[in-house]
Amino acid sequence: MAPPRSEPQQEVLWSLAGVSFGYGATPVLREVSLELRRGCCYGILGPNGSGKTTLLDLLGGLLTPRAGTIDFLGRPLRAWSKKQLARQLALVPQDFMVRFGFSVREVVEMGLHPLLHRFAGPSQADQDLIEAVLALTGITELADRPVTRLSGGEKQRVAVARALAQRPTVLLLDEATSNLDIHHSLEILQLIRQRFEQQGMQVIAVMHDLNLASFFCDELIFLNQGEVVCQGRTEEVLTPATIARVYGVEAEVTPNTFTNCRQVSFRLPVNP
Repeated sequence: MAPPRSEPQQEVLWSLAGVSFGYGATPVLREVSLELRRGCCYGILGPNGSGKTTLLDLLGGLLTPRAGTIDFLGRPLRAWSKKQLARQLALVPQDFMVRFGFSVREVVEMGLHPLLHRFAGPSQADQDLIEAVLALTGITELADRPVTRLSGGEKQRVAVARALAQRPTVLLLDEATSNLDIHHSLEILQLIRQRFEQQGMQVIAVMHDLNLASFFCDELIFLNQGEVVCQGRTEEVLTPATIARVYGVEAEVTPNTFTNCRQVSFRLPVNP
């Protein structure tokens, strides 16, 4: 699934230099330096508490680093207004919450707000886009149902549809398939991958499942205890040594001709 390696001339999306962050006295990320470029679907992986979601929130401008700098598209991230960022970035959170009884269609239409002029309503083209993303995410039949009456998996597909309606340059996924069954997980990831390949939408995804990450991502970033353990092409860094270092388990990584990507099997270390 992975395209050829990104070349140096490809535009840098984010540049992070010495970024640290913490909640109160608890450090979460320490001296993180990364470059994320166009032309790759990136996966951010690591154990619970390693700083994956915090890193994603920093990339999206939801948090401000305590130390270090973050540039987005060649400008300091802090120089972008919220509206400017909303026209570039869309986030699909792990737990999508809507506390009021908006219909599914109304929630998906909220993705249009950063694109509309003040007091302007959706155009016919906008309405056509909404119907298209409802169909693409398999929730057309839910369009008039209150979102508060949906299952967790159905809500997650609504979150993906709303993000796609936003027509972002970059899609940020925070364990976006965690509430979905395997069929809908693969369906959503394939849809997003098609948007990346056909329309150039860039993707940064926090993921837990190593096999889904192998299937979906071109490059992986492994975090552990708030530090970057490694970053590189999936086939280069998804190794038994990396998995042992990051997760503390024994692993076997083998090519899988059925999925055409690497398959990971793992177990707890065997006592000598």
